[in-house]
Amino acid sequence: MRLALALVHHPVLDRSGETVTTAITNLDLHDMARSARTYGVERLFVVHPVAAQRALAERIREHWVLGSGKRRIPDRAVALDVLTVVSSLDDVYGALSSAGRTGVEVWTTAAASRGLQVTSYAATRARLAQASRPVLILFGTGWGLAPEVIDDADLRIEPIRAAASTGYNHLSVRAACAITLDRLLGDWHAG
Repeated sequence: MRLALALVHHPVLDRSGETVTTAITNLDLHDMARSARTYGVERLFVVHPVAAQRALAERIREHWVLGSGKRRIPDRAVALDVLTVVSSLDDVYGALSSAGRTGVEVWTTAAASRGLQVTSYAATRARLAQASRPVLILFGTGWGLAPEVIDDADLRIEPIRAAASTGYNHLSVRAACAITLDRLLGDWHAG
């Protein structure tokens, strides 16, 4: 099984449902890379169309993978080495398969199902175990992935919900990533 993640900054939605581009957040890069490395994810792509934002993400990666950050905290270098910064989802698909989008199984995550068909974590785990193409899980920033990205997905993973409804569901993308990876790859369900 080949598994990769993408942290998508465009196209995503703002609070009013408009398509926007969000800014890169240092904590997202660190925490999602640490989760990816912990669960054996092959790569974490950071998708951003703005060159200055990509340069920021590259500087952060280089500091920890090649610079003084590596000497001070070697474990962070190991984590951030999974990070790949690209300008578009097409770049991600091309990096994962010579066939581009058709060679990649794309899955989305969301805080709410919004009336769309979703797949349970149990069924998603089973599908992951049988995947013949590389699997890419997309995590949206802002208020979630734009409709065209969701519509293009092969699978939509069910939203993360607390057992007791609090009426509040607004996890950070880095927390949602960690929970998703644990539900798909953690050993808690095995025994």
